[in-house]
Amino acid sequence: MATSKKTVKIGLIGAGWMGKAHTTAFHNAGMIFGDELPLFEMVSDVSEAQVSAFADAMGYSRYTTNWMDVVTDPDVDLVDVATPNSMHFEMVKAALENGKHVFCEKPLSLSAAQSRELAELAAEKKVVNYCGFSNIMNPANLYVRELVQSGRLGKIMRVHATYDQDMLLDPSIPLAWRHIRKKAGTGALGDLGSHLFSVFQMIVGDMDEVVGTEAIVIPERPLAPGSTEMGKVENDDVISFLVRYKNGAIGDFSSSRVATGRKNYFYYEIQGTEGSVVYNLERMCEVQVYFKSDADKDNGRDCGFRTVLLNPQHEGFKWFQPAGGIAIAFDDMKTLQAHTLMQAMEGKPYLCDFALGAKVDGIIDAVERSIQSRTWEKC
Repeated sequence: MATSKKTVKIGLIGAGWMGKAHTTAFHNAGMIFGDELPLFEMVSDVSEAQVSAFADAMGYSRYTTNWMDVVTDPDVDLVDVATPNSMHFEMVKAALENGKHVFCEKPLSLSAAQSRELAELAAEKKVVNYCGFSNIMNPANLYVRELVQSGRLGKIMRVHATYDQDMLLDPSIPLAWRHIRKKAGTGALGDLGSHLFSVFQMIVGDMDEVVGTEAIVIPERPLAPGSTEMGKVENDDVISFLVRYKNGAIGDFSSSRVATGRKNYFYYEIQGTEGSVVYNLERMCEVQVYFKSDADKDNGRDCGFRTVLLNPQHEGFKWFQPAGGIAIAFDDMKTLQAHTLMQAMEGKPYLCDFALGAKVDGIIDAVERSIQSRTWEKC
């Protein structure tokens, strides 16, 4: 006899690209995993034409141009916030105060203090609170976490990580919300670097202190396509900082949104006393691993980094491909994210809660303070 599925009614705020990605992920999770049934109750956006079309295309029962309708509606179980950064705090706080479970695309807010406030409020309300750092659900990063936490790499000594893109290298690209502090917060540091910080929070643990520097490579941009009127870029194009971890490891992090030739270069190396691991998101299904014990065989004749191809034995991978070496992609990480969130609604544990989101924003805050003080700052 078939068992009935529990329904979770979703209210989405933000009918843009990320809202579509979230909704598609929930649709896919319902089909692939078969253990939950998301119902798309309501969607909100400021443009009635856009939100009406979105509701029809993505399967939402109702739409509104007032986001407060979503967070106060008694038929909405989970509020999904997929709006620009500056709107997150107010929307998430209102949803929590109305007792809703919340899924918020990263970042939680534009300040570490506000993010901590949201994390504390979510804990007080005892609701599911999920922050959308998609790379945490990447099977490769989960595999690296397993290597580190199992002790197979020994004591972690050093990390090196960068997240580079060249999406804003062209100086003719107009000024947008991502360049304005009150709308976006930081630049490459928060937009790209935060993805690294979430993954390393999961793998290595808490940072202790940081010291950083930044650069705005393109200080002005056109106010509109083809315009000669220019506007000021207010946040970083390039960021770099050193870090000391609470477990004794040291490292360096960097990020650039003007990195010539780099498209999605999420790259890191973790060096331990018994082994090292290297990963590059541009080669999503490959992890490079070296084990020191290999050097003890045949006097190290055949030792070196090995390529591990993601396969069904790695957490999350089997739901998408039946054999190793077949590529998975960004949308699959989003589907795993949606599934994990739906499982959390059933009481299952999850990693990427608001507390983790607040820690990421705490790192960003510490780096910004160190840039101003030109010295080490505590995270």
